[in-house]
Amino acid sequence: MKLRSSIVGILALALIAATGCSGAEESTKATAAGGSTLEKTKINIGTIPVVDTAPLQIAMEKGLFKAEGLDVALTTLAGGAEAIPKLKSGALDISFGNYVSFFSADAKGVIDLKIVSDGFQSAKGTHTIMVAKDSPIQTVADLKGKTIAVNTKRNISTMLIRAAAKANNFDLDEDKNFVEFPFPEMEGVLKAGKADAIQPVEPFGTFIGQSIGARVIWDTSQGPTADFPIAGYAATSEFAKANPNTVAAFQRAMGKAMALAADRANVVAIIPKYTTIKADAAASLAIGGFPTTLNATRLQRVADTMHEYGLLDETLNVQDLIAAPSSK
Repeated sequence: MKLRSSIVGILALALIAATGCSGAEESTKATAAGGSTLEKTKINIGTIPVVDTAPLQIAMEKGLFKAEGLDVALTTLAGGAEAIPKLKSGALDISFGNYVSFFSADAKGVIDLKIVSDGFQSAKGTHTIMVAKDSPIQTVADLKGKTIAVNTKRNISTMLIRAAAKANNFDLDEDKNFVEFPFPEMEGVLKAGKADAIQPVEPFGTFIGQSIGARVIWDTSQGPTADFPIAGYAATSEFAKANPNTVAAFQRAMGKAMALAADRANVVAIIPKYTTIKADAAASLAIGGFPTTLNATRLQRVADTMHEYGLLDETLNVQDLIAAPSSK
């Protein structure tokens, strides 16, 4: 299988080189492994150096994009909020980002998006609510009237925490009960008492627990938010419409990468290569799921939960935002 992928990749690159002699980069054509002519071979993808993007890195390392005739350049983003303006301006062709941000931006008319690949779903330990070692807070019910630190209000973190509160028969207010701090600062937030609890993601949750003995009082990947879709890859509708074969090639490569990421060993091995997480630390992390198919029914859970907690004014039909995978 490795030999076949290498041969396909070499042939694809040779074809790109042969057709690129005209000097018109954007008009360069290549044939993907699926047999279709690519409208655009060089694409720029936005990414974030977190565990969630492991399949993207696997696809780069294994030559899965090259095998499809794609010449991929990665742009590292400071956070998901950067993805929307960069997609809109054309600085990025496709970008990783969380579904709440994508769906909200599309619903508000900020940008017209198409989801081109699933990316990451929660699992045990990936999204938790933690408190200081000596905190009197023992359960989610004890969070009533307390403050919780999240990286961004009115987004995936607050939504997951509010769902946890509802499961325990009380509500939390977006403005009164949440304070914003970047994930790297959350250990200090607990130590300084700037919030009663924090909602870190991996690797921060594991590291904070090891460093100061912070305790997990609730794992959000349970009940109504178990195995919850967290993030994926999106392009503008304009890009998806103008470059259907290019998008399909990206989807095929990511599908193969997602399948490889189902083996935890592959994810643990790649993490130290694109993050500052050391190999021994990577082995101890909680790692979520990497869905191999783009399923509107799964993603509709996100839109429906957003509407339930006031993050969407109206219901959103996620099927309208899905870029249907190629049948080739």
